[in-house]
Amino acid sequence: MRLRFLGIIPNTPHTDSPTIWLDEDTGDLLIQSYKATDTEVKACQEIGSIPGHSTDVPDHETIIRLPRVMRQYLPPLDETDDKDTGEQLP
Repeated sequence: MRLRFLGIIPNTPHTDSPTIWLDEDTGDLLIQSYKATDTEVKACQEIGSIPGHSTDVPDHETIIRLPRVMRQYLPPLDETDDKDTGEQLP
C-alpha cells in the first residue's frame, strides 16, 4: 500500500486531528475524523441510499463526519468509470 498524505485540519491540536490520505494503488481515501453521533447515524439510516439496500452499518464499517474545511484535500474525480460498479461517477 502506497499512501500519500493529503491534509490535516488546519491549526489542529495534537490530540484532535482529522486527517486524510490517498491509497495510490487503489485510489481509495483513508480518513481519520470524528465519529458520527448516534443521532447522525439514525438520520442517515432514515434517509437510506437505494431502494432495497440495508440501512444497517456493518461492524467492519462506520459513518464519520468530515469537517467542511477538509473538503479542500479531496482529490478531483477522474473522468473514468468506477471500477467496482461500471457506473459513471457523478
